[in-house]
Amino acid sequence: MLLNVPAQDFINAYAQFLQRQGKLEVPGYVELVKTSAGNELPPQDAEGWFYKRAASVARHVYMRKQVGVGALNKLYGGSKNRGPKPGKHQDASGSINRRVLQSLEKIGVLEISEKGGRKISENGQRDLDRIAAQTLENEEDDE
Repeated sequence: MLLNVPAQDFINAYAQFLQRQGKLEVPGYVELVKTSAGNELPPQDAEGWFYKRAASVARHVYMRKQVGVGALNKLYGGSKNRGPKPGKHQDASGSINRRVLQSLEKIGVLEISEKGGRKISENGQRDLDRIAAQTLENEEDDE
């Protein structure tokens, strides 16, 4: 079901769901912190970026069997601007990705995998499928 929904539409819808639900534990430093050592500034959306990251991580884990913090650091990392020298890949902040995984685990979307990392729980899969269906339905209504 989730494969049929455009990623950005789903992530925005799930982030709004998480924000309305109010159960996701958001760290106090979200207004101050950069998301990667390669970034020059923190995210412009001071309130909502943590929810969007959580929604994106939930979708990423849903699409794969299991995911650890290191894989998320590579995924959300980017190119560091080194002036006249060529850019180099810089991993994202492990602290932020770890907090997102822990928060999603506390509300029951993810669970710890036996093989290492995190995997989607049954409740989490049901929630994601439901939101994907709603997003797809809203998209078809708009057309």
